[in-house]
Amino acid sequence: MKIVIVKLSALGDIVHAMIVLQFIKKYRQEVMIDWVVEEGFAGVLKDNPHINQIHKVNLQKAKQTKSLYLLWKELQKIWKFGKYDVAIDMQGLIKSALVARMIPSIVTLGFDQSSLRESLAAKFYNQTYKMDYDENIIERNMALVSKALELPIDQIDILNKQPFLYSSQKYSFNSISNTKKKVALIPGASYQSKRYPAEKFAELTTQIDANFLIIWGNETEKVIAEEIKDLSPNIHIIDKLSLNALTSLISQVDLVIGSDTGPTHMAWALNIPSITLFGPTPGYRNTYLTNINKTIESDSAVNPSKINRSDYSINNIKVNDISKLAQKLLEVRQ
Repeated sequence: MKIVIVKLSALGDIVHAMIVLQFIKKYRQEVMIDWVVEEGFAGVLKDNPHINQIHKVNLQKAKQTKSLYLLWKELQKIWKFGKYDVAIDMQGLIKSALVARMIPSIVTLGFDQSSLRESLAAKFYNQTYKMDYDENIIERNMALVSKALELPIDQIDILNKQPFLYSSQKYSFNSISNTKKKVALIPGASYQSKRYPAEKFAELTTQIDANFLIIWGNETEKVIAEEIKDLSPNIHIIDKLSLNALTSLISQVDLVIGSDTGPTHMAWALNIPSITLFGPTPGYRNTYLTNINKTIESDSAVNPSKINRSDYSINNIKVNDISKLAQKLLEVRQ
């Protein structure tokens, strides 16, 4: 059997979907898996032994440039991906549903109208699966793939998962001391109300005896990183990393602390301890709790179907609460 998974973006969403790969191979080893992804995020899929072929698209670029020519080229590319038994849209957006529908396949599967934020996406599938949109995203991903391939995946499988991000290089920490544990801070996020304040990150670094490493991905996040370092000079700002190098770095640290964003979720994927901070987005939906992967949520009432970007309640999370949880996780880290 040959299947193709459509999950175009963004980094955290792709990571949350990638967990299905090891269980497809565990229960259906003969299944050949291809993946369709926006070119900018293809790096996180690189070197994964369970993926046969990565199909890169540039639909985002076509949208940004408003180029009908580029859009037409991308659509032609999708038509030529080849034939599949099943195309699974794990994104659940109109854009991704259209991509899945355009790929020649016997079955095009996604969630039904009542299970999607963009309900029109369901019109492009010839098979659908019903599961509340509010349900945990990891469990939704697992359920959809289990529906397609009749896999007996359960909670024990998820909790006992193997790390599933891969890197072809080993990040070198150079002058950073090995005598203290390493804590990666992720101050960035896709929009401001998801970001924990720089001054509170700086305060946190004074409460824990560790090597703190700040990871950033764009110029806005670099400015935030520099603000934190101005307030706490002994921390280290890491140079901008490729997704491959980022995977290697996170796999070697002792703890990751950050907001609801891709690099923080990578820690969960790598079985590295993490604390994810939530304000306007739902922690119960966007993470999968384990003995080493924890969340701290603000007291805000969150509607997953209608995120309020004006909700800055993440600012109310107490530094002491993060510090206490971080120290507990570091104590059990070998």
